[in-house]
Amino acid sequence: MSTPPPVMATDDLEDFLAAAFPLTPRTYQVLEVTDTGVVMRLPIADEHERPGGTVSGPAMMTIADAAAWIATVSRIGPVALSVTSSLTINFLRKPQMADLIARADLLKLGRRQSVCDVRLYSAPDGIAGTDVVAQATVTYAIP
Repeated sequence: MSTPPPVMATDDLEDFLAAAFPLTPRTYQVLEVTDTGVVMRLPIADEHERPGGTVSGPAMMTIADAAAWIATVSRIGPVALSVTSSLTINFLRKPQMADLIARADLLKLGRRQSVCDVRLYSAPDGIAGTDVVAQATVTYAIP
């Protein structure tokens, strides 16, 4: 399946997020809209640490879910009511306490649902490593 072209650029998506969640602090950022989805960053702070000096699972699930949603919205436009219907994540390696980069690629985009493959990378020094630390498959229901 070929992915439809984006209808929203990086700045449009950032504005959409700010408007959709005006009272919620949001730390993740849209870095790039790609041919197949988006790339996002979650700056890692102390509140994301779990015992053992690594990034917590809930922090990784947050950026995986957000990246899949924004990949979907980048193609269908500012539809805030799209909701997660499934999220399966595989934790593959212990991530460093460094920013996470999420690359979300749309596998399917239909009228009623989207399916994304999301790969997470540790980004020490702001540069994503080559080893995937987690992989998620996320399905969104589209109203």
